This record gives sequence, C-alpha cells and structure tokens, in this order.
Amino acid sequence: MTQDAMGRRGFVLSGLTAGALGSGLARAASSASSSGNTTPRAQALEEATLGELQHGMETGKMTARSIAEWYLARIEAMDKRGPMINAVIELNPDALATADALDAERKLKGSRGPMHGIPVLIKDNIATADKMQTTAGSLALVGSKVPRDAFIVERLRAAGAVILGKTNLSEWANFRSTHSTSGWSGRGGLTRNPYALDRNTSGSSSGSGAACAAGFCAVAVGTETDGSIVSPAQCNSLVGLKPTVGLLSRSGIVPISHTQDTAGPMCRTVHDAAILLSVLAGVDPRDSATAESAGKALPDYTKGLNHDGLRGARIGVLRGTFAGYSAVTDAVVQEAIKVLEQQGAAVVDPAGLPHATEYGDDEQTVLLFEFKEDLNRYLAGLVNSPVRTLAEVIAFNESHRGSELQFFGQELMLQAQAKGPLTAKAYLTALERCRRLARSEGIDATMTALKLDALVGATGAPPWLSDLVDGDYAQNGSTTPAAVAGYPSITVPAGYAHGLPIGLSFIGRAYSEPLLLKLAYAFEQATKVRRPPKFLATIDLTQKAAP
Repeated sequence: MTQDAMGRRGFVLSGLTAGALGSGLARAASSASSSGNTTPRAQALEEATLGELQHGMETGKMTARSIAEWYLARIEAMDKRGPMINAVIELNPDALATADALDAERKLKGSRGPMHGIPVLIKDNIATADKMQTTAGSLALVGSKVPRDAFIVERLRAAGAVILGKTNLSEWANFRSTHSTSGWSGRGGLTRNPYALDRNTSGSSSGSGAACAAGFCAVAVGTETDGSIVSPAQCNSLVGLKPTVGLLSRSGIVPISHTQDTAGPMCRTVHDAAILLSVLAGVDPRDSATAESAGKALPDYTKGLNHDGLRGARIGVLRGTFAGYSAVTDAVVQEAIKVLEQQGAAVVDPAGLPHATEYGDDEQTVLLFEFKEDLNRYLAGLVNSPVRTLAEVIAFNESHRGSELQFFGQELMLQAQAKGPLTAKAYLTALERCRRLARSEGIDATMTALKLDALVGATGAPPWLSDLVDGDYAQNGSTTPAAVAGYPSITVPAGYAHGLPIGLSFIGRAYSEPLLLKLAYAFEQATKVRRPPKFLATIDLTQKAAP
C-alpha cells in the first residue's frame, strides 16, 4: 500500500465499509456452499474459539477449507479495504491446498489434535521455507531465502495448522530507531488498531495483535524481546503470553537478543493461548536455550485451567514505577484487584520489586551487543540474501532513504554496529547485572519474601495516537522485569478507557506458565470483559473513561 493510501485515516468511516464486508462474506459463503459445506455460524467466525472451530469440523458443518476461505475473504474485505487495518503483510498461496489436504486426512485418519485445520497468522520475522518471504518488515530482506522453517513453524505444521500468512510488524522488531512509530515497516506500512483506527497497535507484534483482534485468523504468533507480545496484545484486547526464554525455540526467527527473545501466542482467550503454547513448546537441537526446558514443557497446558484457579493464590501488586502514570489505567487495575480478592486470592498490595528502575541502561547495552552478533549470524545462515551483515543492512537503508528512512532513522542499528564482541567487559558486566537484579534480587527475591504465586500490574497505558512525525509516546508498563529476567508473563483484557483496551499482566518465576495460565484463566472467566472491536475512526468520548 502506498504511503498516500496509508495516510488517509480521515477518509475511513466510523465502522465497517458495509459493501466490502458484505461482498467478502458472500464470497466465503459461496465458496463453502460450492464445496458442499455450509457454515451457519459464519457471521460469528471472527470471534470463534479453537474449540468452536474444531466442533464445526467434527460435525461436518465446516471444513478447514471453508474456514480458511472465510478468513481470507475477511482479510480481503477489511485489511487493505474497508477500515484498512493493514495487519497482513503477505498471504500464503498454498493455504487452501494445505486446508484441502488436512480435510482429506481428517476423513481418512481423523484429527491430529486441537490445531488440525486451524488458520494461523505468524509474524514476518518467523521463517517459512515456502513461497512466502521472511523479511522482518524490511525491504533489505526482500528476496532472501531461508534454509528451513523456523522450529515453531515445524511444530505448527506437524499439529495440522494452516499457515494463512505473515503479519506486519514494527520493522526489525522495533530495534532500529530511538523514536520509531510502532506498527510501521518499510515493507508493510502502518498497521491500524481495530478499536480506534487512529490509535497505535504497539510493537513489535503489531500485525499479529491487530489481525487476531480483527478476526483475520483464529490465533496468531508474535515474538517479544521486551513487551512486543504483551503490549500489542493489550492494545488489541487480547491474551498475550510471553513464555520463559527457552521454552520455545528461536531458531529461524530474525533475532534481537538471545538472552531475551522468545515467540509466543496471541489469542482471544486464555484457553486458546494454552492450546497454542502446547503446540509451540519443545526442545530444538538448533536452539541450545531450549535444552533447559526438557521435562518442564507440558504436552497440554489446558489441563490446569480452572474457573476457581485464583482461590488460595497469593498475588502481589506492582506499584511504584508500575503505576501512577495513567489515571484510567490505575482505575482498571483497582477493579481487577477487587476481582482477585472476590475470587479468593490473597492480595499483597503493594509488592515492592527491588531494582526495577536500575537496569534499563544495562538492558540496552546487552541488546545492542547481542543484536549485532545474533543478526550477523542469522543473515550469514540464509541460503541467499541481498544483505549478509548488520553493516550491509545499514548501508541498504541509507541507499533507500525514500522508502526506509522517510519517517525515522536507524540510530539503534548504528549504535549496535559500533559495539564489539560478546567477550567485551561492558557486555559481560551489563548482562550479569541484568540477570542478578531482575532475577535473584528482583522477581525471585520479592516472590520468596512475600510467598507469592504471581505478581500483577497494568500491562501498560491505553493505546496512543499513531504519529509518523514524532514517533511513539507510549507510557510506562510492567513488561521489562520479566523480559530482562527471561521469565514468563501473560496479559489478559481487564477493562477499557473510552473504548481503548487495558490489560492486566500476571508475572511469575521461570517455567511457571501452568500457574500463570491457571490464574489468568480464572480472572478471565470471572470478568469476561473482552469485547470485539468496532473499527471506529477514533475513540468514542461518550463512553466512560474506565469501568
């Protein structure tokens, strides 16, 4: 899409373009009918859960093909037309053929499991050895060829998922400029927030978040270094799970940091996130960090989900720097705390987190050193590529300023390029401080002293206005402690401010995903606060600020 088209936010009507949506649904209905399948619930597929889709296929009311066709029609009607969400950077030309093969397999052998025939959208920094590109949103990687599927893509295909396409992202997973606009990439343009089209989707898994919220897929996969799953999940009123670093393989994913990077589920329900995590987790010989997860990853994370899962839990509330920056966010958190107590949790408020403001500079140092090292290794491993080093990426951007640098620069890339090897004292000192202050003297110390099962806090403030001139102005959030520690966190919809989503994050120790999922599920079931987007041109100020 051209930048001129991207800038026409004022042209977008408040709500859906009825003609475009109607024609898309008609095409999907016609396709399903022509293959002998009808979908009585077709009008509601944008909110369908994995269980509902599986039931539809098991009863013969749907097929993998009819479901994929429905989502493809919705994408056609609403992603580049209608409200122009611009969340999907590329569609998989083999998606329907894959769906047909899975339908035939179901008839012959039965289902592989809860992901059989399910359409999934994945972030465009996750490698697929098929007809699609893997570019991290950068024009510098257009035409590059990966040696194989990312390990998590292998897991998805083995589980019977239909890889529907790739989602847009903040270019290079938002590690290019100090004042970028989240959700923008040179290849994909700017992704819009389905809850208010002039608001930001947050980064860097912006397209995965917006696509899942808009009903373009059943579930999506994002990646995170610090906030890039949970923040866009919050801004799109989704459940987003950032796993323990090493629970999911990173092989085949364009990297920033081998000490903080991870992929993770972005879904509309906790149950769906648990299903997707069960598929994605696994030991990969190509990612040594996953060796530690052997015996810790569960084959089925849904088994621990319990409506009464908060009863008897001890929950610590993050305050200090994690609160006070947004009155509406604080109000939503206060209501959430009441729910936790009503559901039988013992709430420790406040739960101080030592050193939470002390490792920001060290984190940045670690990321800069690791980005250079890890990206150079990734680029060198490609079958072919226009660029092979970070230095060549920087040079490409400079020679393509009109398409890559027209809105913001590449200061972070330049800073990373200036760093030395991972044997440098500055790197080793920063890494040691990050691990110690975030882990043993941070999250672990607080949870041990207060005998906590989890920490909770606002994931962040409501989504801000997108600004390609001055860049992001997102406020504080609770993402960094778990990111630096490499520990898990999950965000769940908790409320709205003038219709803009606000999420509550549950944070725990390493490999505590089963417990966090149980707590998040109980909170979700007690509140059921999530509502689908209305694709408004801007926020509706007649709605109250917060519940």
